[in-house]
Amino acid sequence: MSRPYPLPNRPWVMKQTWNDLLFAHWPIDVSLLRPHVPASLPIDTYDGTAWIGVVPFHMTGVTPRGLPPLPYFSAFPELNLRTYVNLGNKPGVYFFSLDAQNRFMVEAARLSYRLPYYYARIQVQHLPRGTTTYTCIRDDRRARPAGFAGSYRPTSDVQFAVPGSLDYWLTERYCLYSTDQKGSLYRGEIDHDPWPLQKAEADILSNTLTESMGITLPDTDPILHFAKTLDVRVWLLQTIR
Repeated sequence: MSRPYPLPNRPWVMKQTWNDLLFAHWPIDVSLLRPHVPASLPIDTYDGTAWIGVVPFHMTGVTPRGLPPLPYFSAFPELNLRTYVNLGNKPGVYFFSLDAQNRFMVEAARLSYRLPYYYARIQVQHLPRGTTTYTCIRDDRRARPAGFAGSYRPTSDVQFAVPGSLDYWLTERYCLYSTDQKGSLYRGEIDHDPWPLQKAEADILSNTLTESMGITLPDTDPILHFAKTLDVRVWLLQTIR
């Protein structure tokens, strides 16, 4: 097991499956992220460096506990922009934006998980040799225009990250953090098997997600990982006092 702390002592409320996921990570100075992360959340670093990630994928089987999958509601593509934080020895994810092509789920997640979800027009295609093409154009007045376009594919067999390695640090996160307009802080737990990571290559044609925040990515190649599929369980948010 990769989970670094025990499961919540209450039932999970939703299950999801994440498919054809790309992790694209760039090193970035903490000072550039600090204005965009609540002061109550310590930014997590690896050897003194913070990281920012762009994560395109598509969901299936998004289903509340005890219910069958429903058409439209249970499958849609999503694109995340994220960094990493650590509070109370629980390393987790902090999202700058989450773009999804499902208006109902965007509004439901904004309300229930206090996450910056936005509606976007997203196209995902699967080509030979395991290549995924992904195009996202944000179409939501609550945020600045942003988008992503590119293609990616795995280039190795499945490898499970070694605890303590950068690969593990970037991917094996079992909670998210969010805040509301009053500044209250929340933690949402998730659980899954260890990530079945593969090395990847990507041709990123356009990526304006960080530019919409006023952050310029470093002129370096990102660290890339691919995962074909992963089943996930989700718990309700808890207030952090």
